Amino acid sequence: MTERTTEGPEDARTPEAPEAPETPDGLADWASALDRTYESASGTVRWGRLGPADGPPVVLLHGTPWSSYTWRGMARALAQRFRVHVWDMPGYGTSAKYEGQDVSLAAQGLIFAELLRHWGLSDGAGPRPAVLAHDFGGCVALRAHLLHGAQYERLALVDAVALAPWGSPSYRLLGGHAEVFGQLPPALHEALVRAYVGSASARDLPERVLDGLVAPWLGAAGQGAFYRQIRQNDQRFTDEIEGRYGEIELPVLVCWGTADTWIPVDRAHRLAGLIPGAGLRLVEGAGHLVQEDAPAQLAAALVDFVGPAQA
Repeated sequence: MTERTTEGPEDARTPEAPEAPETPDGLADWASALDRTYESASGTVRWGRLGPADGPPVVLLHGTPWSSYTWRGMARALAQRFRVHVWDMPGYGTSAKYEGQDVSLAAQGLIFAELLRHWGLSDGAGPRPAVLAHDFGGCVALRAHLLHGAQYERLALVDAVALAPWGSPSYRLLGGHAEVFGQLPPALHEALVRAYVGSASARDLPERVLDGLVAPWLGAAGQGAFYRQIRQNDQRFTDEIEGRYGEIELPVLVCWGTADTWIPVDRAHRLAGLIPGAGLRLVEGAGHLVQEDAPAQLAAALVDFVGPAQA
């Protein structure tokens, strides 16, 4: 991992001068883009819109343990042509986090369907959105569509949680002992989260990006939220819909990093085979966090998918 520093002339620095601390890469700027709120049954949802008001709508869904921050680059690129909607799910990122909060995949799917109606994107009066969903955002989008009637123009599933079995041994360990891990000293908790998040990349994440991914899970509220969401996520939420993938009639693209160690690429082939007419696009050498590992390749795949029918 290479750290970048900016140095001036030699006489402008002394051996005792400390390095300026690095800050999370664009985290504060991205948080300011989520400038609107929606009050859901699971607390306040922070969301934002980018791009031209008359652009075709695109909605981005994050997964776990992520937030809309993982889509920051893609959102800005798509906003050149599209009206891009981004949001942090309850319990994630800048949205509400509190004890007793329902952050299950069932709750998130229902809230997403509500949000689409709130945005005027699922009421039949306007254009339907293209939905781009990563990780368990895929399950959320699929549940909203199959169980709650949410309508999309098209759907991209990026390294998606959609097929059993899912959840690594580490993930199950954390979820099964959430109360214990929730009591870790803050420094140990941060070290655990940094190692866990870093393992999603097939390459070394830049330190400032890793800082931005980890930051929402720090502090008392963040630490509790981190283990809470793992404890509540359960395979039954995909089991309930897996048998219905053959009912999906909209255009679907399954996009996957070939070096994903969290959800191996064989799931991409299985998932594409279960959805009628689904396309498959593999991103060579990218891990589960494909947005960070191969942003240009992912952008090319997704723009190709949303562009032709929506241009």
